[in-house]
Amino acid sequence: MTQFTDLGLAEQLLKALAAEGYSKPTPIQAQAIPPILEGKDLFGAAQTGTGKTAAFSLPMLHRLLNNPRRMQPRSVRALILSPTRELAAQIETSIRTYAQFTTVKSAVIFGGVPVGKQIRALGQTVDILVATPGRLLDLVDQRAVSLREIEFLVLDEADQMLDLGFIHALRRIATLIPAKRQTLLFSATMPKQIREIASAYLTNPVEVAVTPVATTAEKVEQRVIFTDPGHKPALLAKTLGVPEMERAIVFTRTKHGADKVVRQLEQSGIKSAAIHGNKSQGQRERALGAFRDGELRILVATDIAARGIDVDGVSHVVNFDLPNVAETYVHRIGRTARAGATGVAIAFCTPEERGDLAAIEKLTRVSLTPVGEVPHWDGRTPKKPPQNQGRGRNGQGSGGGRDHGRPQGQRQGAKPQQAGKPQHAGGQRSETPRNDRPPQRTEAPSARKDSVAGKEGLGGVAFLQQRTEQRRNGGARRRAN
Repeated sequence: MTQFTDLGLAEQLLKALAAEGYSKPTPIQAQAIPPILEGKDLFGAAQTGTGKTAAFSLPMLHRLLNNPRRMQPRSVRALILSPTRELAAQIETSIRTYAQFTTVKSAVIFGGVPVGKQIRALGQTVDILVATPGRLLDLVDQRAVSLREIEFLVLDEADQMLDLGFIHALRRIATLIPAKRQTLLFSATMPKQIREIASAYLTNPVEVAVTPVATTAEKVEQRVIFTDPGHKPALLAKTLGVPEMERAIVFTRTKHGADKVVRQLEQSGIKSAAIHGNKSQGQRERALGAFRDGELRILVATDIAARGIDVDGVSHVVNFDLPNVAETYVHRIGRTARAGATGVAIAFCTPEERGDLAAIEKLTRVSLTPVGEVPHWDGRTPKKPPQNQGRGRNGQGSGGGRDHGRPQGQRQGAKPQQAGKPQHAGGQRSETPRNDRPPQRTEAPSARKDSVAGKEGLGGVAFLQQRTEQRRNGGARRRAN
């Protein structure tokens, strides 16, 4: 088994690794560090949580130590670009840890905080700068930092850096740094079209891929619960209430959705906090700090937390909303099962999200395990109507719409257009008059009620419908008082 001592790293770095309890490199570290030490460009693809930060930080620190030089004021030797503030801060923290027994200095800059403190930091000696592209260009325009002496360029989470609007900032940054440099790209995923763009930044690169691109960690148990949009809040509260839910991150698709989930969990007696782009940096840091320290068990986040959140002991990741981009799912569930631990990823899937689920399973080549009793729909086929309900004597659709087996007397006030809706796609309205329906139809409610009461599975839509109905009735009583 390869040891860090076998890789030829400087003694100061080995001392720092030993102080942190690290002796054996991960596969991506063992394969990436030697070519980087040789000065080669590198493209690295590996699962999230496998140690990519150390894979580029350690050899870069080694080369800086072995080639000291005097720098011009406000110049830096190495630039590491990150797509999010949280990831940038985390990378710089790791670099300070690895460089604790050296004279190499690092700094981090990102938006959302006052710029004055960052300008003052850049006025001192800085060897390694970790930055988000927008704030970096702001400080370049203010002449607070110069990129003319850059020797190393690192793009972490390169697929996101080169996509979703970052490409224009990167093209400008590329014109400000020397063409003669060592460039390193690392990411957990790298779609083909992004690889083509990334190739423009690399010169004869060494490619390291320790696992297939877009694979998910083997120790993550991946589950899916098929449900309906209106049942998600109650389902989430029930899911987070199980004893094994030690520490969980809940992902939503939008900022508004994250705040809404926090309010809904509070109503269920579950304390949580949200982090997203509309939160101030102070709010984001406090929420993340409370989550790391164990003061907060549930963190609700948008995809700014899908990359860069490295918190020990995250037992579960819950996808309240499935992501539109399948690769994002890989990053989300990578927040658990880190550093060899195990974890559970749970996805809520509504009929409208079937396509997103199919894309995820195609990309990862993993079929998510269905959980709970979900009547009439397995999540991968069009939703079917309840059996033996809303049917005519000849097996044709009765056109009963949404009555789901209720007695005829409950439908007297229904609107004509609702009564005429087909029960399922492709169904035909029965020619049988309403008063000719089989008499046993009136017994369906009690049978259905007994069936609902027996469904206690984690994803049981019928169970959640019952709970939702109870809360709705309770709310009506409060208003009446």
